[in-house]
Amino acid sequence: MRPHKSAEVLPSLANRPDWSEKVLRGTPVLLAYLDHEQRFRYANETHRHWLGLDPARLIGRHLVDVIGERNHRLAGTALAQAYAGTAASYEGELFNGNERRYAHGNFQPDFDPDGHVCGIFTALIDITERRTLELQLHESEQRFFSAFQHAAIGMALTKPDGQFLRVNAAVCQMLGYSEQELLQQDIGRLSHPEDVAADQALMAQLLAGERDSYQLEKRNFHKLGHVVHILLSVSLVRDAAGTPLYFVSQVQNISQRKAFEDALHRERELAEVTLRSIGDAVITTDPQVRVTSLNPIAEAMTGWSSAEANGRPIEEIFQLFDAQGGLAVANPLRSAIEQNLIVDLAGKTLLRHRHGFDTPVEDSSAPIHDHAGNVIGGVLVFHDVSENRALALKMIHLTQHDTLTGLPNRSQLPGHINRAIDSASRRRQRAAVLYIDIDNFKQVNELVGHTAGDQVLRSFIGQLQRCLTGDELLSRYGGDEFVVVLPHVDSAGEAAVLCRNLITHGEQTRIAGQPELSLHLSIGISVYPDDATGADELVQHAETALMAAKAQGQHGYRFFTASMNERARAQRRIETGLRQALPGNQLKLHYQPKVDAHSGRIVGAEALLRWQLNGRDLYKPDQFIPVAEDSGLILPIGAWVLRQACRQARMWQQAGHEIPISVNVSPLQFQHADFYTWLDDVLEEAGLESRLLELELTERMVMSGGEATTGLLQRIKHRGVRLSLDDFGTGYCSLSYLKHFPIDALKIDRMFVRDIISDHDTATITSAIIAMARSLNKDVIAEGVETREQGSFLRHAGCSQLQGFLYGMPMPASELQKLLAEPVSAP
Repeated sequence: MRPHKSAEVLPSLANRPDWSEKVLRGTPVLLAYLDHEQRFRYANETHRHWLGLDPARLIGRHLVDVIGERNHRLAGTALAQAYAGTAASYEGELFNGNERRYAHGNFQPDFDPDGHVCGIFTALIDITERRTLELQLHESEQRFFSAFQHAAIGMALTKPDGQFLRVNAAVCQMLGYSEQELLQQDIGRLSHPEDVAADQALMAQLLAGERDSYQLEKRNFHKLGHVVHILLSVSLVRDAAGTPLYFVSQVQNISQRKAFEDALHRERELAEVTLRSIGDAVITTDPQVRVTSLNPIAEAMTGWSSAEANGRPIEEIFQLFDAQGGLAVANPLRSAIEQNLIVDLAGKTLLRHRHGFDTPVEDSSAPIHDHAGNVIGGVLVFHDVSENRALALKMIHLTQHDTLTGLPNRSQLPGHINRAIDSASRRRQRAAVLYIDIDNFKQVNELVGHTAGDQVLRSFIGQLQRCLTGDELLSRYGGDEFVVVLPHVDSAGEAAVLCRNLITHGEQTRIAGQPELSLHLSIGISVYPDDATGADELVQHAETALMAAKAQGQHGYRFFTASMNERARAQRRIETGLRQALPGNQLKLHYQPKVDAHSGRIVGAEALLRWQLNGRDLYKPDQFIPVAEDSGLILPIGAWVLRQACRQARMWQQAGHEIPISVNVSPLQFQHADFYTWLDDVLEEAGLESRLLELELTERMVMSGGEATTGLLQRIKHRGVRLSLDDFGTGYCSLSYLKHFPIDALKIDRMFVRDIISDHDTATITSAIIAMARSLNKDVIAEGVETREQGSFLRHAGCSQLQGFLYGMPMPASELQKLLAEPVSAP
């Protein structure tokens, strides 16, 4: 349709005194016409009310002069669009002086007959109040959703069909989903199947208007699959017509509470089972000392069932009488609750059964407290002491005496020594403490068995007691260790004479039907007041003297001297230094070559531990290795030795020298439950073939472990690691036992090698050992070879390998590698 000029329209509107003019003037909308220069050509009466201006005075004025540059700039884009020929609208701020209002404006272009824009129609509506309401609504919504999103508890909006509309961060964190992931879920898929029916039934009641809200404990599934226990509070939002819109759910994670409840239930169950199964009778009461429960033992001893006794005063159920006078005794539980103390029955007391007979009892009563310390009841625990009294003296005896030998045990020793000290002090005499140990008694148990070993100990005690005819006290200190207290000693020589008699008689111990035992005793002696004035010190010094006796060789005795303390202090210094030696890189490995007995070629090496600082030995191996074993430090040190030796063997293999390395294993290492795992890890870490590692074990280690040791040896052998017995011939391993163990080689001890040329018997024994070992297909290695004559004898006797100073001292790895590269010399 062809547009009309405004000039043609406006006169007709102005000249019609009818309702349309009334509408134009009275409408609450700013109506105006602007020509192409943005001059007012028409303005309705509403301008007077909005702007306080006479509409007639606006005609001919520019729009910017009327509304101001600020408003003109805000509406500028929409005006430009309308003058460009396209209808436009504007919604935003307009300012009436300093008053800021909001308006919605429509700008409609007016075209001349040629289709050019000759002006625009404008219509502006004041939407300030609507805008204010919208802002208030928006702010309310923002506050709601901010509270919703950041609520400490979980919040969710769900449709009636169970689909999530909105979830907050707490719910997402609770179930392990992101917000987007959770919005794609529905309640049914997250709920535990056993809880779905109850939830749906309550939802149906909400939808039917039968209830306003509901609470439910249920289980939901976490994204990772585990169950989350929740407490659900649900209400329904409807529209104005009452149609359900969505459910509002509050979700609390109660998993921890449920775990506590389960634990409490288990503890309650355990307590009930315990009360029913223990041998003591138990009665519980409330703070007014009215009975709340009896366990089965209490029911039997009182004659009342728990149900019958419930709520009755304690005195009616638990009636006590004095055993001698027959008078009633006050119930101790009432005193315990009133005084908030533990109260025990005093004296001999009888409990009267419901049917009239009495039982001697002992009891203990105590208050029960809540978490705040308030008394909330009491518990009374009692038992029948008819038999206990008969056993009491026997129990006292058992706590003070050794059960096997009947001797006083170590708990009684300090008292006996102190009495001996007091007696000697009054008489101005000496007293002595003898610390006795049976050397290597473990071998006796392994030889005859533990049952027969117990018989040996009892017979041994009989032998010692034949020597103790006066007021001497013999006690068992532990295991195969015994202590004799001599209250009256005139001289040290008197104690020495007694020690010789004890050694002679003790070593004559015999058991019928058993082979000769060959017991050996070592004794340490300390004297009061020469060595110490207290019981503990006397025992310690006697033990120190015992260690010195053992160090000089078994089968003897030693008196304590001050220098022995220095030796003990030296051992402590070694232990202290040894703890820093490994992290301080002070431990080194030297290697002593093993040669083929016939060709003289180096065919192996033994790794030997050295403790050095700046190339000099701090301590010799026989000084620090025993300390390492006693302190347990041999475990980390032994692991380090094994690892270093395997790495060195691998390095030599890569350099073209494929020789096995032998490593000594301490008993503490070998007996450790994880030894095989350590061994396997070390070989894997070093990349070393198992055949290039040999473990040297002592006879005692192999013989003392029983089936567990045999199984471990088999596993090591199956792994491909070689096994050899070190210092063979000095222990107690019979050659006949070797067929039971997967041993590859025997090492003849240097004690035999030293004397084979000069002592005919030694040579004969050594030759026999070698011949028998070879008959069992075992390699034989002789160590300590220092002369060519020794090497020749051992070679002809059948030794396969030789080791000793004749073929090389222990040396650093670099020096041995040079020897490996040298030509082979004659053996």
